[in-house]
Amino acid sequence: MNHEFFMRRAINLALQVPKLPFGAIIVNREPGEIVAEGFNKSSLNPTFHGEMVAINHCAELHHPKDWSQFDLYTTAEPCSMCQSAIQWTGITHVYYGTSIPYLKENNWLQINIRASEVIAQTNFRKTIIVGGILEAECNMLFDNAPKSCFNA
Repeated sequence: MNHEFFMRRAINLALQVPKLPFGAIIVNREPGEIVAEGFNKSSLNPTFHGEMVAINHCAELHHPKDWSQFDLYTTAEPCSMCQSAIQWTGITHVYYGTSIPYLKENNWLQINIRASEVIAQTNFRKTIIVGGILEAECNMLFDNAPKSCFNA
């Protein structure tokens, strides 16, 4: 798997919403193809984070019964809501760029629960999470966002 290739696609999606640059894609691991995409649409609904939009697109387009062949790439570590949804789907691998601590340090509103904590509390799934994929590029997305959009 070319993690940088897939993360660059998530970054390109995030650029569509520079105020809230959360982009995500879902990849079918075996053929290495993107099956769904999403970017933050929380202006329509506060639960429409990039990961949630990608998950909903995947469900609508493919009606998968088994999500274990899918990987999710996202510009920022999934929040507790998004990681919980990922756990419910059964997606087995999550790759992210920017961490929740980085977002919090830079005044982004975040629930202080790491994705790894959600995974640890989900005893019916085995999920692998890897952070820091194109981290500097993802961090720049959030550093360059207009400050009025996220300050606590």
